[in-house]
Amino acid sequence: MIPFRKKKIKSFPVRVCSLDSQLEFNLELSSTGAELFEQVCRAFGLREEWYFGLQYEDTRGNICWLKKEKKVVDQNIIKESCVFMFYAKYFPENVQEELVQEITQHLFFLQIKQAILSMEYYCPPEASVLLASYYVQAKYGDYDELNGTELLNEDLLPQRVIDQYSMTPEMWFERIKTWYADHKGMSRDEAEMEYLKIAQDLDMFGVNYFPITNKKNSELWLGITALGLNIYEKENKLQPRTVFQWSEIKNISFDDKKFTIKPIDKSAPNFIFYSMKLRMNKLILDLCIGNHELFMRRRKPDTIEIQQMKQQAKEEKQRRQIERNKLAKEKQLREQAEREKAILESRLLQMQEEMKNANNALKRSEEAAELLEQKNRLAEEEAILLSRKAREIEQEIANLKNYALKTEEEKLHLERKSREAETLTARMIEESQKRASEAERLKNELINARIAEKEAKEKLLTFLSRATLAASPPPIIASTALSVPVHQLLTPDGFLSLSTQSLSDSVQLYDEPIEINSYELGENDTNLEIEIEKERIEYLAKSKQVQCQLKGLRSEIELLKISESEFDRINAEQLRLGENKYSTLKKAIKSSTKHKVAFYEEL
Repeated sequence: MIPFRKKKIKSFPVRVCSLDSQLEFNLELSSTGAELFEQVCRAFGLREEWYFGLQYEDTRGNICWLKKEKKVVDQNIIKESCVFMFYAKYFPENVQEELVQEITQHLFFLQIKQAILSMEYYCPPEASVLLASYYVQAKYGDYDELNGTELLNEDLLPQRVIDQYSMTPEMWFERIKTWYADHKGMSRDEAEMEYLKIAQDLDMFGVNYFPITNKKNSELWLGITALGLNIYEKENKLQPRTVFQWSEIKNISFDDKKFTIKPIDKSAPNFIFYSMKLRMNKLILDLCIGNHELFMRRRKPDTIEIQQMKQQAKEEKQRRQIERNKLAKEKQLREQAEREKAILESRLLQMQEEMKNANNALKRSEEAAELLEQKNRLAEEEAILLSRKAREIEQEIANLKNYALKTEEEKLHLERKSREAETLTARMIEESQKRASEAERLKNELINARIAEKEAKEKLLTFLSRATLAASPPPIIASTALSVPVHQLLTPDGFLSLSTQSLSDSVQLYDEPIEINSYELGENDTNLEIEIEKERIEYLAKSKQVQCQLKGLRSEIELLKISESEFDRINAEQLRLGENKYSTLKKAIKSSTKHKVAFYEEL
């Protein structure tokens, strides 16, 4: 009997990473690559699994793709830290037509964005700015001034582009913001699809490059794509010198470092190239076989599964569009209600200010009337006092006249005194008359002030009546009139007493939900064709507008360029000649297979 027996390990941990998430599994030792791959696809909810694969680093440090038919443990994995990357292994010919599920679009979007920012793909500066605007729309939604600071800290452009121009991050963001603001209302999946549609026009999109040589030992690049095999010169990865489509190729095989491709055209010789490293041969062959299968699959009618997926995606897209339209309409109505509420609040504040001014004016008029009344009373008292003094002086004159009879000297003296007294009396009488006139004038002003006060009160009452009528709201706003008579809003002193609360209580928004009638989309083929044609025309118009904007941005930042790479010079030459990725491919495909092989051998 063996006292201690080592327990056999039946499973081991596995971590699978995508560009935005991680999954962990306990994998049995007998599990195949297909079983692990299916678990990952189920976890992601992915059905378009034929584009993807699991990439890992083997025990020798080589990058490999997990083979589905073999056991996971038999593929030189590092069991202590078994990590797989879930990447797109094959690429579509047309992202908009082929990618059905949103999760598929999202995974491609993340991988292409990473390839552009890491400078694995060459992207012109102006296209980098446009792609960055779609990226921030997908991540942050509609443009808002508040998230401007956050975006300055984002990696939005390739470092190569930033280093080529003497521009600050703020200057780059201003150019990105111009397009970002135009994407308002675009959902995340729409923004990601627009990103992919622009990215697929890049020359390096979906190309797997491998260094090779021909019979003349010329160093070249082999580019494996969804359409076929591209041959590039050593210094130019953007423009293929020749292209062998999958429809031209019958068989691919390798012996040691020698690859032999047998064309369908029997008159054409075999296409032979030599790989630089032996470990790459199986990877090259695997990519060729997988891309060829997808190429042939696209040219056959869709399977039932794909038809169902497309129908489900179409229905889901229609449902989301209806929901977005509903939400957009509700948002518009809510914004309209908020605007009207703000207008009413502004009108309320204005009315309160006007009533406050009216109260102040009324108070000032009453104070002025009281002041005039006091002045009139003082004037009357002063006039009475002057009259009394005048009578006293007259009495004194009479006494002086009687006393003047005593002596002549006294008479003369009294006459002189009398004349002086008369002069003084006349002056005092004149002053008394002026005071009386002034008192009469003040009395008239007091009467006029009381009349003006009465008119001001009448105008204020009229203004309050009009303001109550003017507070009636627009169609979606309900308002109620003041619930008390206007005369009850006056204080016992005659001032207006109306609080902010009393007016704000008279305005009330409807809180009832707004019902929006939905409708079912018909299946009429004629309407569908019209919609497709309309979308095509809109896409062409938008594409033309974008090209004009890209050209304008390219001219604008050209003055700030301080350096350029070899790819920039090649791209500038393409633009000068009016060429693009598709025109270059068209030229490379045009000739016969026999001529292509001969041309390749002479490179």
